[in-house]
Amino acid sequence: MAIAVNDSNFNEVILKTDKPAVVDFWAPWCGPCRMIGPIIEELAAEYEGKAVIAKCDVDSSEEVPVKYGIRNIPTILFFKDGELKDKIVGSTTKSAIVSKINSLM
Repeated sequence: MAIAVNDSNFNEVILKTDKPAVVDFWAPWCGPCRMIGPIIEELAAEYEGKAVIAKCDVDSSEEVPVKYGIRNIPTILFFKDGELKDKIVGSTTKSAIVSKINSLM
């Protein structure tokens, strides 16, 4: 299951991990976000122990979305060694996300 991250645990979970990290910025009312949700959950299971797969609800976290300039959702950010390396804005495919994760491995 994807890890829920927010303003209080983002740095610890995402920026301090030694694994690649993926964060899906979403909201419950967002249709495209609900389409990507199951893909994020599949990836969390497939990459367990190899990468951190997380979700950040933009309605309950304000600081992190502002810090990373999240203006549209869904937005998926890809981190390695605490640094933002890539992003996908808008709806996308599982293979596109997998490709970006694998490039960070």
